[in-house]
Amino acid sequence: MNKPARSTSAPLITIDRRDLLKATAGALTGLVVAGTPLALIAKGRAWAVDLAVLSSAEAAALLAVTRTICPHDKLDDLAYALVVQAIDTQANTDAHTHQIVKDGLAALVPSFGSAAEPDRVAALKKMESSDFFQFTRLKTIQTLYTSPVAYAHFGYEGEAFSKGGYLFRGFNDLRWLPEVPAEDSGSVPGNS
Repeated sequence: MNKPARSTSAPLITIDRRDLLKATAGALTGLVVAGTPLALIAKGRAWAVDLAVLSSAEAAALLAVTRTICPHDKLDDLAYALVVQAIDTQANTDAHTHQIVKDGLAALVPSFGSAAEPDRVAALKKMESSDFFQFTRLKTIQTLYTSPVAYAHFGYEGEAFSKGGYLFRGFNDLRWLPEVPAEDSGSVPGNS
């Protein structure tokens, strides 16, 4: 088999194996993830969730709603996307929920997702008593704070019973809390 002649007009670019693997893995992941509508709207690492009834524009708005309700600047959008997926799943199986979500999203301005945070907060305050807001707030709290993504972000190691309890696993290993001085530790006199 004859090799094609290499063009002499283009310079030869050398790339090491590690850089090639990084570039191709990122490109392939992007191609795989781009097939799901929610993957197009959320920033962060490559991930995807399936949607049944929400459009990508509705999912983007709902992602902004959930992030505004429970704002954590450094928490990956994947955690909020799992909330959107849970709402979408419930809306797919329950017509009443589907209508609440559709009506609530329709009541938001089209640019809600790209609006500044104070504007999003003001818009949600206006609809605080609506079924949409109450449902979304509850679902956000229930889903977001039970997500392994959020657990990892906040340093929560999960329940301890199946792992032998907290006593022997470092129940006091939080590094973000200051150490309590011995005189303020609350020990009861006579119980040493």
